[in-house]
Amino acid sequence: MSEARHLVITGIVQGVGFRYAMAAQARLLGVRGWVRNRRDGTVEAMIAGDAGSIAEMLAWSRLGPAGAVVDNVAVAAGSGDYTDFEFLPTA
Repeated sequence: MSEARHLVITGIVQGVGFRYAMAAQARLLGVRGWVRNRRDGTVEAMIAGDAGSIAEMLAWSRLGPAGAVVDNVAVAAGSGDYTDFEFLPTA
């Protein structure tokens, strides 16, 4: 059963390759959705997949790639039907 989560990640998460690393991790785990930078300095993502993959992706998001300092990951229910993991323009 597929589920989705909407994430807003705060901290030092822009300029450190966070989006690219998140996309690589998502593809590795078979997670679908999207990621983008936001003008307020946060990273926003929608992740969709099975419960186990979502849990692994959430755990990864709380750490991020080398160079990132994640202060918080706000998680809310998500929605949508995705076939891949993609980058969206800055919002």
